[in-house]
Amino acid sequence: MYMLIQDLFQYDFLARAFSAGLVISVLAPAVGMFLVVRRLSFLADTLAHVSLLGVAGSIFFGISPAVGAVAVSLLAALGVDRLRLSGRVMTEAVLVLFLSVSLAAAVVIVSLSGVSNVNLMSYLFGSLATVSEAELLFLAGLAIAALLFFFRFYRPLFLLSLDEDLAKVSGVRVGLVNTAFVGLTALTAAASLQIVGVLLLGALMVIPVLSALQFGRGFRTTILLSIGFSITAFLIGFFLSYAFDLPSGGTIVLSAGALFVAALAIGKLFRILR
Repeated sequence: MYMLIQDLFQYDFLARAFSAGLVISVLAPAVGMFLVVRRLSFLADTLAHVSLLGVAGSIFFGISPAVGAVAVSLLAALGVDRLRLSGRVMTEAVLVLFLSVSLAAAVVIVSLSGVSNVNLMSYLFGSLATVSEAELLFLAGLAIAALLFFFRFYRPLFLLSLDEDLAKVSGVRVGLVNTAFVGLTALTAAASLQIVGVLLLGALMVIPVLSALQFGRGFRTTILLSIGFSITAFLIGFFLSYAFDLPSGGTIVLSAGALFVAALAIGKLFRILR
């Protein structure tokens, strides 16, 4: 372990990977908490797959994949929100629609690009070691913006999570707050691609929250617990992936899953002892 920590500060790419992972470990469950309570957990998976479409489009047009992922994810998030609120299509159906169409479009666009050596594996499963300095700075800026957003709109978000009608009666500008939150979710999804990948992003947003919910605490305490579970899962997964040359994204999510099993058992024990 001592050698691992030495290596962490010896190599720039490992230091960047560690910093980026920590930022996402805080940001993902904080956003995920509101998604889980509002029964929109699948939104994270949907936006992750939409971000892959942005990456594919960037490859086709020869621009930065990060720019494409952010732009397409934001547009899709607003589209999902508008279609969901219209009431014409059920929320689950809207999410499946966007996920399926975006994934199919990504496959077709990559095929049309004629680039045979495109390595989408890092976007599917994550690749911490390839996080650039620019991506790390973007993550840091996003985290600061998210903290300010949660600090300013915590009460409206809380009321919106409990009941949308209650939020309206309480004077919350539901449309504005909801749009801002969905936009933040889209940015988090796009920014996390390189960390855990498309297929695992939803798990990182949801599993730590599920672990925290097992203890039946208040809303704020549950958010803090979920962040604690997320950071712990990242630290375990990060060091295991480096020590045994394992895929970082998969190892982190498996660690989160193991912590959920432990939380489930401990939470059940607490309920028995009460």
